[in-house]
Amino acid sequence: MIIDLDGSELLRDYSGDIEQMLGSKMKSVKCYLKESLIPLCSLPLFQFDYYNSMFINTLDEDGNSVELGGEFPLEENEHFNKMPVNTQLSTIQVPTNVYNKDPKLLNAIYNSEAINDVFISNFQRDPTLTWQYFGSSFGFFRIYPGIKWTPDTNGVVAFDCRNRNWYIQAATSPKDIIIMVDISGSMKGLKMTIAKHTINTILDTLGENDFVNVIAYTDYVRYVEPCFRGTLVQADLDNREHFKLLVEELHVKGEAKIKNAMKESFKILNEAKKHKGSMCNQAIMLITDGAMEDFESVFEEFNWPERRVRVFTYLIGREMTFAQNTKWIACNNKGYYTHISTLADVQENVNEYLHVLSRPMVINHDHDIIWTEAYMDTVLFYTKAQSLLLMTSVAMPVFSKKKETLSHGILLGVVGTDVPLMEVMKLAPRYILGPHGYAFLLNNNGYILAHPDLRPLFKDGKKLKPKPNYNSVDLSEVEWEDTDEMVNMPKELGIKFFKIKSGCICFGMVLTKGHGSLMFTGNVSVEEGKHLDYTDIDPDHRKYTQYQAVIRYLQGKEPDLECDELLLQQTLFDAVVTAPLEAYWNTLMLNDRLEPGVETAFLGTRSGLMRLMRYVEIVSYRKFLTPSDKDNLFTIDHFPLWYRLAVENTPGSTYDSLLKINVPLTGVKYVIATTAVTVSSGERTAMAGGQFQCCSLVSFKTVDLSCFLVDNNGFILLSKERNDVGRFFGEVDGSVMASLIKMGMFKKVSLFDYQAMCKSSHHHTSSARPLLSVSLIVASQHLLTVMLFLLDFNLCGLWHSDYFVDAHKQKKVEALQPCDTAYPGFMYDSSIREANSLIKCGRCQKMFVVQQIPDSNLVLVVTQATCDCSPFLNIWKHNATVKCNRMKSQKVRRRPESCHAYHPKEDAKECGGASAISLSLPLFSASLLFSPVLLR
Repeated sequence: MIIDLDGSELLRDYSGDIEQMLGSKMKSVKCYLKESLIPLCSLPLFQFDYYNSMFINTLDEDGNSVELGGEFPLEENEHFNKMPVNTQLSTIQVPTNVYNKDPKLLNAIYNSEAINDVFISNFQRDPTLTWQYFGSSFGFFRIYPGIKWTPDTNGVVAFDCRNRNWYIQAATSPKDIIIMVDISGSMKGLKMTIAKHTINTILDTLGENDFVNVIAYTDYVRYVEPCFRGTLVQADLDNREHFKLLVEELHVKGEAKIKNAMKESFKILNEAKKHKGSMCNQAIMLITDGAMEDFESVFEEFNWPERRVRVFTYLIGREMTFAQNTKWIACNNKGYYTHISTLADVQENVNEYLHVLSRPMVINHDHDIIWTEAYMDTVLFYTKAQSLLLMTSVAMPVFSKKKETLSHGILLGVVGTDVPLMEVMKLAPRYILGPHGYAFLLNNNGYILAHPDLRPLFKDGKKLKPKPNYNSVDLSEVEWEDTDEMVNMPKELGIKFFKIKSGCICFGMVLTKGHGSLMFTGNVSVEEGKHLDYTDIDPDHRKYTQYQAVIRYLQGKEPDLECDELLLQQTLFDAVVTAPLEAYWNTLMLNDRLEPGVETAFLGTRSGLMRLMRYVEIVSYRKFLTPSDKDNLFTIDHFPLWYRLAVENTPGSTYDSLLKINVPLTGVKYVIATTAVTVSSGERTAMAGGQFQCCSLVSFKTVDLSCFLVDNNGFILLSKERNDVGRFFGEVDGSVMASLIKMGMFKKVSLFDYQAMCKSSHHHTSSARPLLSVSLIVASQHLLTVMLFLLDFNLCGLWHSDYFVDAHKQKKVEALQPCDTAYPGFMYDSSIREANSLIKCGRCQKMFVVQQIPDSNLVLVVTQATCDCSPFLNIWKHNATVKCNRMKSQKVRRRPESCHAYHPKEDAKECGGASAISLSLPLFSASLLFSPVLLR
């Protein structure tokens, strides 16, 4: 039967399911408040042994367990990506720059032991939970289930939970930050190196809810990025990395004059209060080796008596001559002073400002729950589980409840758990939304958490790497603007939004009108379903394979199994209805009714079921429609391209696409032909197709003519010359292509890619091929006659390419940095069925005829081969938008609902002193240079 899909109803249902799921994760985090952390211990400091995740199951030379190690049972667990874990215990990770036996650290670890029981209880209550963790303000990281932590090749652990976005966002409210760095002559050498590292460390503590700018000063004020003069920019990953590159280019010169730079900073922050910025905390970070001026008048003018802008000072170098002045600035502006004499001091001292900014929230005991932007779980990334690459975290701060320290606002740490975004999107299944329908998630800044067109990875040589700006892609950068010039979908799209109450998350859904609003379903008996032959099904259950789970569910042996009953019913129905097709395919082969060159026939349905018939024992392209051929198979979040192309077209017509594979050594390319299979209502529910070896038009004995089969985007599917297949027709014969554009048979459209990766140079050569401008003249009757003869001729494998609109990427340039690109695409106007003309090319005239092939997306082009109209005129233009304008643009965003910038009970006298934590420079330098960055 045919059922109507109500978009509004689906939107409510899906958003409700997502809200319930996210709510359960938030509930798990809130459990820590009831029974987790004991208030900061008042007992004497003591020695306490714990499972250090780096040392567990490690033996010394004598075969004994190393200190803080011991035997720790680990088992591979499917739920945790087959990693060896212990679901009964958590482990402790301590970064290299923190002493793992510091008495205060041991005391804090002991106080957090109760969390382990909460971890276990949460996991038993909600088996869909993944990693749960507690990040302590002392630097240790408690993770459940327990794992063995692997350091880098130098034995260094650089991961510090206090630098992760989930920790920073939970510990502080949004903030506007101006970083002021002294670049006078006295800052040369190691001082400048430390200052740059301090800037970069501060930038790493910012997130997309924060705003920032960096000012360098001597006797004049210099913006590190002149484009950002007088304003603040969003501290997303792209902007932060941009600042880091510019900071590396700073050079010392002149004499330091802090007064003008301080005035400029206050003016920017005052302006930001009106309509830009975070509208919450504001702070100035002063990085200098000394403050000699009298700048009290600046504070009187801009900041006193309210002191709404905090000033944090970082005294660089071993000299303490100006320490008193530098500390005075911080203490009189509700900030914090630190002395940084080595690179090893930077991390711990920068972290101090986060504790200060968290004071108002801690004093209020406001346990605000935050959701992070999308990020990559490196454990999953390196195990190549790319379907689960993108994650989000839900986190909440934990405070000291001791009344005697209330005004100090002591932050104990942050608790949180990870949520794979793919698991969230499973609640809005693609098989219901249809081949062109989809769902997506956005955060409060309009940045994408999940979207089918988000491309977070790029290929660097043979390796896949995350793009620098993968988690700051705006919705407007993946959705096409609906203008007359743009390529629109054949069916109108409707977009609906819905805010998820469980955090600053928006859920959106697209449902195509027409075929997208209808779904063909049917019923089969349980007995029919039991006897179906299922193959190539991936495991999806901890205890059973998916096949085993389905059988046991149908037999009623596992009533507790959670099943998508609609999908199961639809798959069983499709399997029963399409079962006779294999006999039909066999009959074609036995009766010798199979077209030459056909190697494979296949059928796919909306539920994801596929039937396949190989007509030859060894197909030329062995990977096609095998489990490793991900592009051409159905997955939980993906309809294959050949299915989507067929759905777009009129039932009965054939859509032809070139398989983008060259078989090694043979150079053979393949064509897929698909057509829609319809039901009595006219709604398309499945499609049949085949894989064909590409045929050349070699039956013509004349060398005077060139013949091409060209698809609706201008790419060649068949030609006398095998090397022409897959190329843009304008590359092979630019004069004819230009004429077809002028005639209106092909329309040029502008396509944009806001997720592109380009070389450092803003103007690089593209791989797209040239067209020539030519004049049009009258047609040749002789060529028209020849062409009509060819159309009657039996051409094998007349089969398209939609996404060859992207074929300008055939020879992709090496990707180095994000950029925006514009490039041309071409669309065939099917209302023009034939065309012919004569082109004057100097001493010769070139004749051509073009004829549409009925019920397909192809045209046949016959040209005179003896007249060469070269040279070509390259129409490709790389259009990179000015990076400055994109980075400082203020897109529509929703600010976090809570802000904790001020509390009258705050004790501002705690404003810092000399650095108390030090680490050898070689050890910490090694951690900076060699340790991999964990993106949690």
